[in-house]
Amino acid sequence: MIHSYKYCQEKIKDIGRVVKVKDALVTLSGMAGGVIGEGIAFEDGRHGIIQTLEPAETQVIVFSREPVAVGTRAARTGSHLKVSVGDGLLGHTVTALGYDVDDFKELSKDSEARVVEVPALGISFRKKIDKFLETGVALCDLITPLGEGQRELIIGDRKSGKTHFLLQTILSAVKNNKIVIYAFIGKKAMEGERIEQFLKDHNVRNKCIIVSAPAKSPAGEIYLAPFTAMTIAEHFRDEGVDTVVILDDLTTHAKYYREISLLGGKFPGRESYPGDIFYIHARLLERAGNFDKASITALPVAETLAGDFTGYIQTNLASITDGHLFFDTELFLKGVRPAINFFLSVTRVGRQTQTPLLRNIGFEVLSLLKKHADYQRYLRFGAEVNENIRKTVDDGDKIYSFFNQTGYDVYPSDLSAYLVALIVAGKWNGKSAIVDGKPNGKGALEMMKKLEEDKNVEKIIKESKTLAELVRKIK
Repeated sequence: MIHSYKYCQEKIKDIGRVVKVKDALVTLSGMAGGVIGEGIAFEDGRHGIIQTLEPAETQVIVFSREPVAVGTRAARTGSHLKVSVGDGLLGHTVTALGYDVDDFKELSKDSEARVVEVPALGISFRKKIDKFLETGVALCDLITPLGEGQRELIIGDRKSGKTHFLLQTILSAVKNNKIVIYAFIGKKAMEGERIEQFLKDHNVRNKCIIVSAPAKSPAGEIYLAPFTAMTIAEHFRDEGVDTVVILDDLTTHAKYYREISLLGGKFPGRESYPGDIFYIHARLLERAGNFDKASITALPVAETLAGDFTGYIQTNLASITDGHLFFDTELFLKGVRPAINFFLSVTRVGRQTQTPLLRNIGFEVLSLLKKHADYQRYLRFGAEVNENIRKTVDDGDKIYSFFNQTGYDVYPSDLSAYLVALIVAGKWNGKSAIVDGKPNGKGALEMMKKLEEDKNVEKIIKESKTLAELVRKIK
């Protein structure tokens, strides 16, 4: 981690003094060298990171909520800021500096010190995103699929179901032998505790790492948290383990960076954000991808206000990522779960990872639901409709019932496809499981348990290439 002041004083011998203090940002004078991103040790035991270099002064972000006294001496560490990473972090909640939240100590016995901010690996280390990432959410897996190594923006208002979706994704990712790193950035500590308890209750805590930087943390740690999460993921990537990194959320991260930048005298741009905010998030998210050894899937979260996703940070993140899932408050208030507006959501590389059957079903279902929306508007006028229109409306209603996934259950994508085919074939109503020819009201999960026991189902799914072919075999 960061060396002590005494060690730096003896080894590096480049000392400065605090001449100005502005909340989390201090100005040092007297330092002869330094690089942006280098660790700084203060004589009172605190640490920081170089933010800006000027001819006569050095600006440092301090990892402390208590102000540093003017005149305090500080020494360069001689290296970029590093955190300790390793398997010992699994099952723990750590700070942005890599220390255990409860004991404030390094956790990994066989730890590796890695630089927090490094350039993203180039194109020669990357490969095409060709593996499907199963979220366990039927609507997402069929209509807006994700790939391993994709960067998908999760965007929507507060309290619109984003966290619920992310928790379902965590359960599915751990089930498929992936490690999850959850960066908790600038939010209420109570929300982080709920997430931690959820992971314990569902027995996936030992495959998850939480990088916690709640609102009560120093601004410097909140700024550093997503970079620490990505650094931990890169360790597992180099070990050959696929990871999912959740950055919750980057709009809050941008606000804290804006605060630090304005204190440092940077010129305010649009909405007072500094001009380099796009670069900050771009260099972070570019570190995700599908690499030779393993993949890092990034799910950054962005918060909107009144459903407006044309804000500065939101559009920045949308242009950096490979698509977005838009959580619509209107749908949420109508009781739709998840409240994903798939007409306004995008996945740019997810479809290429699907099997031919899943890809065809995704297109067919999306087309059917578009017709369903058009016909619903038409039916408001009380017009008479033919049998084809009536069947489209009925099938659409049943598919919406199936997609209404209220709990934390996760659905295998193949079985989700099979249930959609059952609806189109007229063999299921999308809501109640059929037992002995009668609906029993237990829903899709009960149906899936029955299908998993049927060996013919797996064979039919493998042999089918299109929805029409699957429906034909079911009939």
